[in-house]
Amino acid sequence: MTTTSTLIDWNDPDDPIKQLIIPRSEELNDWGRLDASNEAAITVAHGVQHKYADTVLLLCNEVCGAYCRYCFRKRLFMDDNGEVTQDVSAGIAYIREHLEVSNVLLTGGDPLIMSTRRLREIFAELREIDHVRIIRIGSKIPAFDPFRILRDDELQSVLRTFSTPDKRIYLMAHFDHPRELTPAARAGIAKFIECGVICVNQCPLIRGVNDNADTLAELWRELSYAGCTPYYVFQGRPTAGNDPYEVPMVRGWEIFRDAVTRESGLAGRVRFAMSHETGKIEVCGVDARHIHMRYHRSKYPQNRGLFFTCQRNDDAYWLDQLVPAEGSAIPYGVPFDCFGGKPSGMDGSNGNGRSAGNSRL
Repeated sequence: MTTTSTLIDWNDPDDPIKQLIIPRSEELNDWGRLDASNEAAITVAHGVQHKYADTVLLLCNEVCGAYCRYCFRKRLFMDDNGEVTQDVSAGIAYIREHLEVSNVLLTGGDPLIMSTRRLREIFAELREIDHVRIIRIGSKIPAFDPFRILRDDELQSVLRTFSTPDKRIYLMAHFDHPRELTPAARAGIAKFIECGVICVNQCPLIRGVNDNADTLAELWRELSYAGCTPYYVFQGRPTAGNDPYEVPMVRGWEIFRDAVTRESGLAGRVRFAMSHETGKIEVCGVDARHIHMRYHRSKYPQNRGLFFTCQRNDDAYWLDQLVPAEGSAIPYGVPFDCFGGKPSGMDGSNGNGRSAGNSRL
C-alpha cells in the first residue's frame, strides 16, 4: 500500500512531501497570528461560520488524516480550543432559518475522518432543507488515504444517495503536489465521480512544495486528466507558525502566471486568490509598478466585484501590507500598510492596532 510516508525520499532534506507533514524548527518563529483571516468575526454559532450570503461552513470535526504543517486552522487542534463541534444541530437550525444559504461546506478538521454513519446523518439533515442545493466536503483524505472511499461500500452508497442531479455533493480535494496523485488516489477520484460527486481541487502555494511553475503545471495537468478540476491556488495566509512555508505575493503571481500559460484551458481554469478577512480576492495581474486585484467573493456589499490596484511590493505576503495606487478604488475594511510593511497581525494584534481579542469589522 502506498502511504504518504512512502512517497517521501528520506535521503532528500528538501523533499516536498516531507515538507508537508514533518515539523520544522522554523515554525517556532514569531510570525503571523493563529486566526489570520479573523474567522472569529464570522462565527455565528458554535462551529458555524457565515461569511458569504449563500455559503455556511460547519466545523464538524477537529481531526485530520495528518497535520499539514502550513494549516491555516491549526488553532483548532490546540489544547483548550472549543471552536469545533461534532453536534451540528445549532448549525442545521441556523441554515434552516437562512433561506439564502444554498451551499454548505463541511470542514474542520477533515470530515472524511468521521464515520460513514455520522456523514449519512449530516447529509440527511441537510437534504431535508430545500434551499440547500450543494454540500461541499473539504478534505485531504483523497491524498492521504484514498482507500477511505475505495474500501467503504457504505460510503459509496451514501454519496450516491445524497449527490443527486439537482443537488450535488462536491469534493473540495486538497492535492498539493503531483506526487500525491498516486494510482490509488486517481482511483479514489474516479470512485467519487462514479458516485455522482463533483471533484475540484484547491491548495495553497507552499514554499518548498509547489512554489515553481513546473510543479504547479504538472499538478493541474494531472488533476484535469483525473477529472478533478483545478479550482483555487491560494496565497498562503499569514498564520502563526507558517513563516517557513510562505511565498511573497508577487513571486506567487509570477509562478502562477508561468504555470497557467503552459496548460490547456481545462487545466488552466484555476484562480490565484487570497482568503482575506474582507473576502476572497483574486490576484489578476502584476506589472512593473502595480498589483491588480478583484473581489471574487466579498464579505461586505461595498466590495462586491470591486477591482482595485495597489503599489507593487515584492516583499509583501498579504493584502494588508500593500498601499493603494493613486486613483484606485479602496476596498472597505482593509487596514492597508498599518504596520509599516509587516503582514496584518505580525505584531501580535488582530490587524487593526487593537488587541487580538477584538474583532475588526
